[in-house]
Order: sequence, then structure tokens, then C-alpha cells
Amino acid sequence: MQHGDADQGDRSARHSADHRTPGEGPRQYRRLNRGGDRQANAALHRIAQTRLRVDPRTQDYYERRSKEGKTRREIVRSLKRHAAREVFHLVRAVQS
Repeated sequence: MQHGDADQGDRSARHSADHRTPGEGPRQYRRLNRGGDRQANAALHRIAQTRLRVDPRTQDYYERRSKEGKTRREIVRSLKRHAAREVFHLVRAVQS
């Protein structure tokens, strides 16, 4: 392995949208790329918050994950990822 290869790996990890960052405590969190489409991010946030407020399946999911020791932030992040997958498949189907 050459010296430049190590730099490239670090750079690609840093520029990925989602990479692990060691924290001070026992928990590792994911640092998300703040760039991207602000309107899409806002829409995903609204979807997650609305589902938490009115959808019984999402509320059950929240309770189950919080009993596993997950923080609200971690749970909402996973809800946003799930919503993003659903929206992506809907948009892709419309474009085809």
C-alpha cells in the first residue's frame, strides 16, 4: 500500500454522507453530511415527525427502540432513512 492510498481512504470516508465517528463515551454516532437538498431534508423531517405523532406503527417502533437504549435522535435518524428509501422508490417509479 502506498502512502497516497491511505490518504484517499480517509478522504473518501470523510466525504461520504454517513461515516462513523468515535465519541468520548461508549456510544459511536454517525456524522451526517450537512450538504445536499435542504427542501428534501426538511420534507423527510416533517414525514418523520408526523409519523411519530399520528402513526401507531411508528410509535410502537419508537417505544421498542427506546427500550433498546437508542436516543430520540438515533431513532428519528433511522425513521428519516426509512422515509427516504420509500420516497426514492416512489420518485423512481414515476420517472420510469
